[in-house]
Amino acid sequence: MNTMISSISPKMASIATRDLYSITSKPLYLTHFRPLTCAAATTASSSLSSLARLVQHPPDLIKWVRKEGGFVHQSVKIAQVDPYGLGLVASDEIPKGSDLIALPHHLPLQFGSIETDGGDGAYSVLANLARQVPEELWAMRLSLKLLQERAKTASFWWPYISNLPETYSVPIFFPGEDIKNLQYAPLLHQVNKRCRFLLEFEKEVKQALENLKPDDHPFGGQDVDTSSLGWAMSAVSSRAFRLYGKELPDGTRINIPMMLPLIDMCNHSFSPNAEIIQEKVMGNPKMLVKVVAGTQIKQDEPLILNYGCLNNDLFLLDYGFVVPSNPFDCIELKYDGGLLDAASSAAGVSSPNFSSPAPWQQQILYQLNLDGQAPLLKVSIGGPELVEGRLLAALRVLLSNDMERVHKHDLSALKSLSVEAPLGISTEVAALNTIIALCVIALGSFPTKIMEDESLLKQNVSGSTELAVQFRIQKKSMIVDVMRDLTRRVRSLVSKESDTSRS
Repeated sequence: MNTMISSISPKMASIATRDLYSITSKPLYLTHFRPLTCAAATTASSSLSSLARLVQHPPDLIKWVRKEGGFVHQSVKIAQVDPYGLGLVASDEIPKGSDLIALPHHLPLQFGSIETDGGDGAYSVLANLARQVPEELWAMRLSLKLLQERAKTASFWWPYISNLPETYSVPIFFPGEDIKNLQYAPLLHQVNKRCRFLLEFEKEVKQALENLKPDDHPFGGQDVDTSSLGWAMSAVSSRAFRLYGKELPDGTRINIPMMLPLIDMCNHSFSPNAEIIQEKVMGNPKMLVKVVAGTQIKQDEPLILNYGCLNNDLFLLDYGFVVPSNPFDCIELKYDGGLLDAASSAAGVSSPNFSSPAPWQQQILYQLNLDGQAPLLKVSIGGPELVEGRLLAALRVLLSNDMERVHKHDLSALKSLSVEAPLGISTEVAALNTIIALCVIALGSFPTKIMEDESLLKQNVSGSTELAVQFRIQKKSMIVDVMRDLTRRVRSLVSKESDTSRS
C-alpha cells in the first residue's frame, strides 16, 4: 500500500501546477480544441459545487438551460450555500409539487451505447476505450465523453462544462499522508485501486491515440494523462445520475449515467425537499428529466436531493464529503473462522467452533454464501440492519448445539435482529457479545482515538486532512453506537433470563 501511495499521490497532487494536456503544434487543433487545466482539491466540501469554476466568469447556467428549451422556476437561483459552496437556492417560497427544473432530452450529457458499431472514427475510439472500463468504475466511460467535449472550442455543452468545479475533494487527490490518515483498510484499498486504474488506463488511452488520423482523434491530437482522467472521473462520479435511457424492444429501459446541467448543483440530504423524476411527453419518445419540489420550500432554503442510501466510504470516494451520523454507514469485515474464534473467546463465550463447524452447520453456511467454492466473505456491521443478516445468522447457528431447534427456523428469521433470540437467550447473548468483541477489535485497528482526532481538528489543518479525520471519526463513532445498542440488547436479554429463572 505504501508503494502505491508514494507513487501515485505526488502525481495526482501536482495537477495544480501543470497542464493536463499537451497541445500538439498542429494549428488545425488549436482552432477547434481548448487546452485544459485544473487543480487538485485542497478544501473540504460537502457539495457537488465549489467556488472555483473552470473559467473565472462562466456563462450563466440558468439562462443557458432556458435558452436551450429547458425550464427553471423563477424562484430558483444559484447562490453561495455556506459552508458547502455554490448551490441552488429558493429566492421565494415555492409550493410543494412545483416543477423546479426540467431538462429536454438533448441537454443531459451522456455517452450513449458503447455497443454501437457505427459512428465516426473518434466515437469508435472512445467506445473501444469505454469497453475496457470495469462496470464498478462506470464513471470513467462518461468521463471520456466529458473530456472530448471539454476540449472542443465549439462544444454545445461548454456553458455547462465551464461551470464545473476546477477542483475535487475526493481521496485520489489527497496527499499521501492524508490517504494514510483515513486509517480504514477497505477505503484505502478502494483509493489505491482507483489510482492504479488511472495509471493503467492512461497507458491504454495513449496506446489507442497513437498514429490516429486527425479526424479520428477524439481529443483533437491532445494528450490525455492520469491527471485529466482523474479530474473527469471525479466530475462524473460526483455529478452524474444513473437514469433510464434507451428503451429496449421488450419495453424495459437501460440505466444510463447522465450529467444533468443545473440539477447537479443540488446538495445532498437523507431528508430532501426535492426529487428527480423522468417524464415521457405525449407524442415524443424522448424522456424529460425534471426536479420537483417534494415539500414546500421556504425562501432562502437550498434545493436538496437524496444522492442515495450510501455509506461514508462511497460518499467520500465519489462525492468528496462525509455525512455526520450517517444511518447507512458501516464497517466491512472478512468472515474468518479464526477471527470469530478469537472474538468469541475474548467475549467469554465457551467452546467456540467457528473454525470447525459441524457438517449441518456448514450446510447452513453454504446457504448463507459463507462457505463453498465461491463464497462472499465480506460482511458488515452497522447501517440500518446494525448487523448484516448473514453474519448474525452464522453466529447464531455456530453458537448453537441444537440442530433440531435451528432447523425449525428459516434463514430469514435467523438473519433478522428483530427476531429476538430465536435459538434461545444464552445463544443470543453469546452471538451479540461476539459481535461486540468484533467491534472492539475493529476499533483497535485504528491507530488514534476519537478524542485525539477531535483535538487534531481544532488545529489549522488542510482540507484533505480535515476530511480524512472526519471520515475516521464517523467510522469510530458508528462502531461505538453499535456496541452501545448491542450492549443494551444483551442486558435486556440477561434481565429476562433472570426474571424467568426466578419465576
